[in-house]
Amino acid sequence: MCKGLAALPHSCLERAKEIKIKLGILLQKPDSAGDLVIPYNEKPEKPAKTQKPSLDEALQWRDSLDKLLQSNYGLASFKSFLKSEFSEENLEFWIACEDYKKIKSAAKMAEKAKKIYEEFIQTEAPKEVNIDHFTKDITMKNLVQPSLSSFDLAQKRIHALMEKDSLPRFVRSEFYQEFIKAI
Repeated sequence: MCKGLAALPHSCLERAKEIKIKLGILLQKPDSAGDLVIPYNEKPEKPAKTQKPSLDEALQWRDSLDKLLQSNYGLASFKSFLKSEFSEENLEFWIACEDYKKIKSAAKMAEKAKKIYEEFIQTEAPKEVNIDHFTKDITMKNLVQPSLSSFDLAQKRIHALMEKDSLPRFVRSEFYQEFIKAI
């Protein structure tokens, strides 16, 4: 065991220096106070500038996810709300599938299909969506020969999940309630 500084064996002295260096690094002041802050918005961001919906249109969002998704303002509001809950992967997958359906080139389709699969479908994907094994297997088989309908079943399942789970949370949210009052 280490006793007195003068009598420290070489390895013990090296260990003390390592600890001193590590502590020094930990005790350094950050460049700015912002380095210490983990960004978190309690309220979702306001949607991007777009045509504000009428009260009637915004009230229809309560009953129809499709009406919400068809409105640029509704889509932006919904996305912002989901980001505030750290649950935007389902909507991002749905949007990626919609973009995928617009592709004309077979080569670009195969490339985009692979990207969607890696980002949302494969096990441990960065933004893995919650679909059952049957849907996942069908989707994987569809990707052997990618077509415009390769993700249809998975997209339909995610749409149903958002309709059943995410939309009711959005409609009950303070964000949506305040928005309705402000129109």
